[in-house]
Amino acid sequence: MSSRPAHTSVKHSVSIAGHPTSISLEAPFWDELKRLAAQRGLSLAALIGEVDASRQQTNLSSALRLHVLAAVKREAEIARGD
Repeated sequence: MSSRPAHTSVKHSVSIAGHPTSISLEAPFWDELKRLAAQRGLSLAALIGEVDASRQQTNLSSALRLHVLAAVKREAEIARGD
């Protein structure tokens, strides 16, 4: 877990499809994205690239938050046996 306050946005620079971009997300979302990437054997940049390629008309930070939320919900459903 991160020692940063949960409400603090952390800005990261990443390269997506060869283009640099900056993303601001709260620390728990960064932590969860890193966990999800590691779980799939991907780099964080690769996971962000996948989300970027599949996002609809929303900004990348929002798309990443929604990706984390969907993943956590799927894991909770599996744990409950749904």
